[in-house]
Amino acid sequence: MTTDARTALAGRRLPPWAIGVIGAVVLFALWWIVAAAFGRSAVGTITVPTPPQVLAGFARSGWTYYEQNFAVTLAEAGIGYLWGNGLALLLSAVVLVIPKLEGVAMQLAITTYCVPIVAVGMLAVVLIGPPAAAGQPSGTAVFLAALSVFFTTVVGALLGLKSADRASLDVVTVYGGSAFTQLVKVRFIAALPAVLNALQIAVPAAFLGAVLGEFFGKIERGVGLAMILAQQNSDAAVVWGLALASGAVALAGFALVGLAARSLTPWSKGASR
Repeated sequence: MTTDARTALAGRRLPPWAIGVIGAVVLFALWWIVAAAFGRSAVGTITVPTPPQVLAGFARSGWTYYEQNFAVTLAEAGIGYLWGNGLALLLSAVVLVIPKLEGVAMQLAITTYCVPIVAVGMLAVVLIGPPAAAGQPSGTAVFLAALSVFFTTVVGALLGLKSADRASLDVVTVYGGSAFTQLVKVRFIAALPAVLNALQIAVPAAFLGAVLGEFFGKIERGVGLAMILAQQNSDAAVVWGLALASGAVALAGFALVGLAARSLTPWSKGASR
């Protein structure tokens, strides 16, 4: 293929937004077909609602229903996000200053990732207890949200902090700089793209952790509790509506952190796309 042909082919490629729109249309069409063909159980109960049924569920529930439940879950996810990522970044910085602690730090991160979240959640319910007041964030949900982001951020931060240019580190050492000076002057700047990528991945993880924490009960509001109640009422449209709204919220948070990452690290590869 000649250069002119390749250029013409590249010029005919669809923009990313058009590909996204086409993908969404195809996905909704497949969803509608599956719902129409297999959306009812043997006793006639709706198991997979069609898109219009989900929209009807949105209208029936009303904005206040979603606002009240998502406000609590977002608060839990936000608090857990700050605590989990803050501790992960602090641990990564300590490892760079004291390299002998790397093995312990990685073991701790892997343990938090591998322990079954059901077992951790049940233990957290017993130790933390219910919220102090109705409609307040659940300590269990906050804890699971923090736990969900810890491993990813520790690994991303450590890889980023280790990616610093060796020559730049040697210059700091020659001028009498300590390991802490290397961390602040060189490693932090080099690690920023990787850290921001980890923080971006942590957004949907924190939201999912908060929702899972609400499944353990002892709360009066939240997305997890709303899903449980909708399932008990056999209201598939509301369950699917909550699930789709949760995906949209998590995706919006992911995109916002991604935009912040591009603006803060314009030199990184992701910023030039």
